[in-house]
Amino acid sequence: MATAERPFHLVVFGASGFTGQFVTEEVAREQVDPERSSRLPWAVAGRSWEKLQRVLERAALKLGRPTLSSEVGIIICDIANPASLEEMAKQATVVLNCVGPYRFYGEPVIKACIENGASCIDISGEPQFLELMQWKYHEKAAEKGVYIIGSSGFDSIPADLGVIYTRNKMNGTLTAVESFLTVHSGPEGLSFHDGTWKSAIYGFGDQNSLKKLRHASNLKPVPFVGPKLKRRWPISYCRELKSYSIPFMGSDVSVVRRTQRYLYENLEESPVQYAAYVTVGGITSVIKLMFAGLFFLFFVRFGIGRQLLIKFPWFFSFGYFSKQGPTQKQMDAASFTLTFFGQGYGQGVGTDKNKPNIKICTQVKGPEAGYVATPIAMVQAAVTLLNDASDLPKAGGVFTPGGAFSKTKLIDRLNKHGIEFSVISSSEV
Repeated sequence: MATAERPFHLVVFGASGFTGQFVTEEVAREQVDPERSSRLPWAVAGRSWEKLQRVLERAALKLGRPTLSSEVGIIICDIANPASLEEMAKQATVVLNCVGPYRFYGEPVIKACIENGASCIDISGEPQFLELMQWKYHEKAAEKGVYIIGSSGFDSIPADLGVIYTRNKMNGTLTAVESFLTVHSGPEGLSFHDGTWKSAIYGFGDQNSLKKLRHASNLKPVPFVGPKLKRRWPISYCRELKSYSIPFMGSDVSVVRRTQRYLYENLEESPVQYAAYVTVGGITSVIKLMFAGLFFLFFVRFGIGRQLLIKFPWFFSFGYFSKQGPTQKQMDAASFTLTFFGQGYGQGVGTDKNKPNIKICTQVKGPEAGYVATPIAMVQAAVTLLNDASDLPKAGGVFTPGGAFSKTKLIDRLNKHGIEFSVISSSEV
């Protein structure tokens, strides 16, 4: 609850950034949700009072809430000033951190939150940052009883909770899942802000650090049940969706595997193997993507190549990424579908020698991924953290969304807010 010492349930840090402005709007919607049974005192935080005020004024205009600016606190703080981050953390129950790339700017916020008793949620899709934070801060967060939960936007709540939803809906033991992401656009096409592009460039340019981190972690392999899930070719055809697909290069696989490890080691749940793909349409799209991918992977290996990729995002991404980001029309017309194909064993069927005898297909559907679905997922994760305390892991720590929220009502909340989980089919083979 809000107290004199900690007056805000939620603080949106980086509210004047490109994604932060949409997260601000989403918190404002949540504040007046008719299903809310209690007040939601909140604040925005960042370096410039004027910019934060402008974001609140724009949100007030868009939502038809003329008094919004006077209802929301403003906290001035800066990544470069640790004392200001501490002051912010002392005033919040949960900090929603929207300042990326997280590999450069994420750790000081986590440190300040842990040291000052605030929980923290971010929307990072950067496996190296996410895994490093768990390695460095899990025990410290647990000692303080706070929850640090990364990847709580489109990366990677739909995938992570989608696997858990599929497992919960299967009448038996789910052993393996493949997911296929399909992104839909309107007549004006798709566009993303170059902040995501920069994160990808730094991530691919520094893959050796992730390999070293995983080697240093020295984790035992998680066992798998049933036959090993085979990787598809770099380009494969999905008959069920009538589309070619390529491996999904985001954080989903890293996040889901960490969740499955946590559920297996801490809750003794049967682990699920996972692979992620993205559909790319017909053969013409495949050829275009091959050239774009090779181009990107060549340039990202060199310092000067990375500088060029960052300086000219629109050119090198063939128009998909820009410094301006998508227009409102593009966002309104865009959506995503994440389809899961799972297999496993019915109740009473041995998993040692038998082939899997149950198949299940589920979907997660939602609005535009980057700036509509991501704020919804992030804010509902924060609301779950505030309201479902008894269903969270008993001690605090650094968690994936699935690790933190598998026993909570987060999926129900997402369903009510436009990110919809459903079973398409389930059958015995």
